[in-house]
Amino acid sequence: MAETTTSQVLGIDIGGSGIKGAIVDLNTGEFLTERHKIETPKASTPEAVASIVAEIVEHFDYEGPVGITLPAVIKQQVARTAANIDKSWIGTNVDELFSRHLPGREISVLNDADAAGLAEVAFGDDLARQGAVIFLTLGTGIGSAFICDGVLFPNTEIGHLIVNGDEAEHQAASSAKDREELSYKKWAKRVDLVLHEYERLFFPSAFVIGGGISRKHEKWMPLLTVETPVVPAQLRNTAGIVGAAMAVSQHLHP
Repeated sequence: MAETTTSQVLGIDIGGSGIKGAIVDLNTGEFLTERHKIETPKASTPEAVASIVAEIVEHFDYEGPVGITLPAVIKQQVARTAANIDKSWIGTNVDELFSRHLPGREISVLNDADAAGLAEVAFGDDLARQGAVIFLTLGTGIGSAFICDGVLFPNTEIGHLIVNGDEAEHQAASSAKDREELSYKKWAKRVDLVLHEYERLFFPSAFVIGGGISRKHEKWMPLLTVETPVVPAQLRNTAGIVGAAMAVSQHLHP
């Protein structure tokens, strides 16, 4: 059986296409194992997904605490939304669900953007480590996490704020760039508009931006005009797993 310590914790990231897990060294944010991935079942119901999560835990021969992310708003350990997973998740008590499939261990379930934000603040750019940081993922939509001096304010969902008459994510997610075949210059103008509105409302100390498009940040971040510093996310596709492990080690139960 795999020996675990409080600094070696299993994180599992549930997505619409895959469920991924790894044991994380919380001192460094690095994986101590290879990432293990299983395809998300086509019928991505709570029971089907929880069974896959238990299979991943068994794969690692692991008995410690487990952190889990979901593409959903989690409030008092109940899923309130369901993005890219079966709508039957809405109203599901996720603590009861995963505790039944993984008995006898501490479990923490949180929103996937919140988890990624925690990881980026801990192990990403130094600018993100203190103050009121807004972490954003620009992908199919805009995911968000608010973190103040390392403390998470969960389930912010500011991608749905109305900016200039339309939801922010409809204009400035990277999917909008692809859908409308926008140049980086035209798309950056939209991102800038959204960030100016977030800046006006929240006055953050920094924006940290993730999602696949952050890999090409040099093509569009220099075009932004907001006063708040904007930096690309560093962890990219490991952030969800790392943040999940961090959440359960910090006993977060949003």
